Order: sequence, then structure tokens, then C-alpha cells
Amino acid sequence: MHYHGYHWTGAKQRFDDEALRRPPHPDPPPADGRPELIQRYREVKAEFPVVDLPPLQTSYWLIKPRNLIQGTWGTPKGAAAWLGDQLAAYAPRFDAQSDDDTARSGRLVDSAAERLDWGGDVSHGFYLERPAYLSLALVCCSLNRAMPELGCPFR
Repeated sequence: MHYHGYHWTGAKQRFDDEALRRPPHPDPPPADGRPELIQRYREVKAEFPVVDLPPLQTSYWLIKPRNLIQGTWGTPKGAAAWLGDQLAAYAPRFDAQSDDDTARSGRLVDSAAERLDWGGDVSHGFYLERPAYLSLALVCCSLNRAMPELGCPFR
């Protein structure tokens, strides 16, 4: 098993576009349906696999383009250390003062290592100076516990 890290920073308004953060419904709208629904379905179907927005379900990062991977580690501690580095780098920009607490960051890193060790994914989000948002994720790969049918992006 190994672990991939993902990082996204952007406008909160863009992050809130949930249609592009979830896979399209398996059944398309009927051909005689409202044209705007058909168009939106086509857009989501084409964009979801390639858009850099964080997916609502963390394991779906595995179907995104490989160039979105910020790092790959063979141990949970290595992946969790990356999370700690990201938290430290962004701490001055956190909107909530509580997010800038080093003890809290340490607990998040320790918790991430534990969760990854048993095969779980990790996802955290933070408000930055308004209206920005930071999303950090660590995803177990080969096999992902939540979605074992998803393959490694490097295959």
C-alpha cells in the first residue's frame, strides 16, 4: 500500500460548485428532458474526472489526473509528515485563529498517520483569507478501502 497527497487552494465560491465535485449520476437524463439538464449532465460527465476541484468523496481523487498528485509515500508517517508541512506553510493564512494552533496541527498529523495505517483516507479543509479555501487530502492506494475498484493513477 502507498499514499498519495493532494492539495487544492482556490476561491471558496469555486469550491462550492458541488456538481463538479461529485461523479455524474450513472443514468443520464432522458433524451427528451430539459435541455439545460442534459447540458449540465454532459458538462459534469466531461469535467468531473479532470477538474482539479476536490471531490466530495476523498477516494475519487484516484481518478483525477496524475499531475494533481503532490507526493507519494510508502508509509503513513511519511504521508502524515507532508500534511504537517502543508499545515505549517499555510498557518499564517488561516482565517480561524484556532486552525493556527501548532498543538492542534500535531494532533491532525498524528490522527492522519493512524487513519492511513488502517487504510482510511484523510481529508481536511480550511478557510484562508477570504474568500479562499485550502483542501488537503491523503488517499490510500492499492487498494483503497472505500473504493477498491479504483486503480492507482500511476498504472
